[in-house]
Amino acid sequence: MAGSTSQARRVIVASLVGTSLEWYDFFLYTTAATLVFGKLFFPTLEPLNATLLALTTNAVAFVARPLGGIVFGHFGDRAGRKTVLVVTLLVMGISTFLIGVLPGYATIGVAAPILLAVLRFVQGLGLGGEWGGAVIMSLEHADDRRRGFNASWPQVGVPAGFVLATALLALLSATMTDAAFLSWGWRIPFLLSGVLVVVGLWVRLKVTESPLFAEVEKQGRTARMPLVEVVRTHPRALVSAFTARIGVDVAFYTFTVFILVYVTGRLGLPRSVGLNAVLIASALQLGLIPFFGSLSDRLGRRPVYLAGVVGAAIWVFAFFPLLDTRSFPLIVLAAVVALITHAAMYGPQAAFIAELFSTRLRYSGASMGYQLAGIVGGAIAPIIALKLLDVYGTTLAVSVYVVIALAVTAVGLAIAPETRDLDLARPTDLAHRG
Repeated sequence: MAGSTSQARRVIVASLVGTSLEWYDFFLYTTAATLVFGKLFFPTLEPLNATLLALTTNAVAFVARPLGGIVFGHFGDRAGRKTVLVVTLLVMGISTFLIGVLPGYATIGVAAPILLAVLRFVQGLGLGGEWGGAVIMSLEHADDRRRGFNASWPQVGVPAGFVLATALLALLSATMTDAAFLSWGWRIPFLLSGVLVVVGLWVRLKVTESPLFAEVEKQGRTARMPLVEVVRTHPRALVSAFTARIGVDVAFYTFTVFILVYVTGRLGLPRSVGLNAVLIASALQLGLIPFFGSLSDRLGRRPVYLAGVVGAAIWVFAFFPLLDTRSFPLIVLAAVVALITHAAMYGPQAAFIAELFSTRLRYSGASMGYQLAGIVGGAIAPIIALKLLDVYGTTLAVSVYVVIALAVTAVGLAIAPETRDLDLARPTDLAHRG
């Protein structure tokens, strides 16, 4: 069962626009944490410790994301997907705007980093509910033969948001003095979120409810306590979703966030070098993610996903030596190939995780598996990488860390069945997933 072709396209556009804006907000913070937040909110500390604390406030959002997944997933499985997606967009947009007007440590003292962490936590709540809803709406409106392709479009919101956030910060950084950028220039992209969220809401309010959820609701089969049922009936699916994501997250944040710290702090290159390299690589992902999502419709979710895991595990050992050349073309090459391997994992990931759970529990199950992995994956990846480099003095330790995380992902894929050919309208097809 699926919606009409025109409605499916409308849902894809709405999901892509919404997730792009949410990830724009999210990556603004992540990038600003590596570039300016240490100086603004922790100025009394040594530069390394200030950066570590700024990245720690960044990690607060990853702790909040599972909570957002629980809360919004509950209502998404109880009341429907559409309304929840409108609320999550508002939560994310408002918190991002408030970060843009937040005074620094020099103005309000210790209250500044505390408020910064609180607003980052609220961002995490919004994003925790966003991903599951956007992916599931795209998946459940899709023709059965195009679920991987359709569900991959909300994933495109990640590089789209990253490109938009990084491009704005790179432009401001290049056209302003360091003093002006540090003083007020970094705030401009955060304040723009208030305008962009209006556009996202206008698009998102025009879509219809998921036909699969509407059928569950019509039959009176909605779950009273979705998360409790997920744990009880889909334990293997939950473990698989959780483990399958960890390596993808660690690799991604090493390739896109830690690279900024490494290129500027370790190699002493201008911050524009790392930003532009990641910007170019992320732009290429805009087409690569739906390509790999579509490929998973033909070859299966697991083979395409695993190819990306193997590719990333190999490339991470070439990644840092290429950065060490200090050659901009080679740094771009390092980032481009790294994010190609990530796209191979990320393209089929959305459909793979969502298909592991039955319709009446899908929002809660997919959100929990995905967001919990963010705590042990993306939240601490830049922090662990920075500490490994500091303790061992070599990037080899960072590469080994990434490979270990990718090995966990490979295990998650191995314990799950292939989900491409499931009939999502038949709950019995998913009974063995637990």
